[in-house]
Amino acid sequence: MKVELHGHTSGLSAQAVRSLERLYRRRVPENVLYTPELMRHLLEASALAHRQVGVLVHRSGAVEYVLLGDATKIELPDLGRHRAAEGRFRGLRLVHTHIHGEDLTKDDIVDLVRLRLDLVCALSLSPDGELHKISYAYNVPGVPGESPYRIVGPLPPGPLDLDPGALVRGLEAELARRRRGREVTAKDGRAILVHVASSEDARQARADAEVSMRELVELARTAGVQVVDTETQVRPKLDARYVMGRGKLEDVILRAAELDAEVIVFDRNLSPAQAAAVAKLSDMKVIDRTQLILDIFAQRAESKDGKLQVELAQLKYSLPRLGQKDDSLSRLTGGIGGRGPGETTLEIGRRRARDRVTHLE
Repeated sequence: MKVELHGHTSGLSAQAVRSLERLYRRRVPENVLYTPELMRHLLEASALAHRQVGVLVHRSGAVEYVLLGDATKIELPDLGRHRAAEGRFRGLRLVHTHIHGEDLTKDDIVDLVRLRLDLVCALSLSPDGELHKISYAYNVPGVPGESPYRIVGPLPPGPLDLDPGALVRGLEAELARRRRGREVTAKDGRAILVHVASSEDARQARADAEVSMRELVELARTAGVQVVDTETQVRPKLDARYVMGRGKLEDVILRAAELDAEVIVFDRNLSPAQAAAVAKLSDMKVIDRTQLILDIFAQRAESKDGKLQVELAQLKYSLPRLGQKDDSLSRLTGGIGGRGPGETTLEIGRRRARDRVTHLE
């Protein structure tokens, strides 16, 4: 296996790098959250690096990723090759240090929920670098409206009364049972609708948003989407990357997990970069107002000429998104926002898509 350090690796001493790389040699039995050896190694590496250090451990016991954050947070790499199957979690648990003694943070919970990790554990350090307390959290297969996760701790240092393997197997069995029994009320899933406005007049902006959102709700229902919640944010200036602020987007992600929603629909047009950024952070399907409207046209087109016109419109709108380097396109194709005469064409390369546009024109 390739030994690679992920995250904030700049400025590390050679000693710190060697210490971190040795974490890949550790093995963790399925019935414990971490071993004493792994815990000590994480604490020592964190003290050497002066930043958060963590590992993603596979259910097989292998350390799959060694992660470095900064003093307050740790960012996880793209876990595309560890896709969570329907009714299952990701098969990875995150164990990492908190160097300022804090408990599990909102960032930890967002990572747990959006990536469907098996568990997330924080080892909180004391000022002298010793283990001070432990806290962990895991996803629970609740019902819409209930918290989608459970937090345990903080707990004092010592053995944990926890068998992660048995816990996750039980949770996945319950998750699969509830999904089989869940009533399907819309053919294209459950969605949260989002309206973000840029205005200095918050009162007028919210009044305008209410009117626009009512229209978007009707459009979504016409397209076959079950609307489970709506969210409005008024900002002095739109966020260039996420449209809304990252903190607000993380709130939407947690709300989506709580309501078992799979889709975020924006009440505005998104640039290809914005759509990709939101999809990557949320790990959800993300569509905008134009895609929603095109989807409705695609469903209702009957004549050959009408179908060709819809296909042309879909291709022209989706062509820039075919150039994104991440897997956000896979969340855009198929189902809501990517169906109709052009559905299979949306999944081909840019060159063939351009050729098809030229042919249709």
